[in-house]
Amino acid sequence: QVQLVESGGGLVQPGGSLRLSCAASGSIFSINAMGWHRQAPGKQRELVAAFTSGGNTDYADSVKGRFTISRDNTKNTMYLQMNSLKPEDTAVYYCKAIVRTTRNSPEYQYWGQGTQVTVSS
Repeated sequence: QVQLVESGGGLVQPGGSLRLSCAASGSIFSINAMGWHRQAPGKQRELVAAFTSGGNTDYADSVKGRFTISRDNTKNTMYLQMNSLKPEDTAVYYCKAIVRTTRNSPEYQYWGQGTQVTVSS
């Protein structure tokens, strides 16, 4: 089993910054892709930023230039630095990982429990 634990959410004023973390643990052979999604009230979950299986990064147009995704492979941890936050960034932010639990296992998708980010004055 694999666990993803997010942290770093909170309340911040418009224009402020937050840094989210997602720590993966458990039976991990390899993490083939990892990313951040968010879901605002009444809206569908959407991709925010991700590392693709090819090693590239992908960002939603709405966060380009403001958010930066990074990872520490030695710690199986991913980060999302969020700058110049706007009220429309308010959402629950979820970590997702595509994981192989052994060398020959299929890929499995895991989600974290989410962390609330609220941007308000």
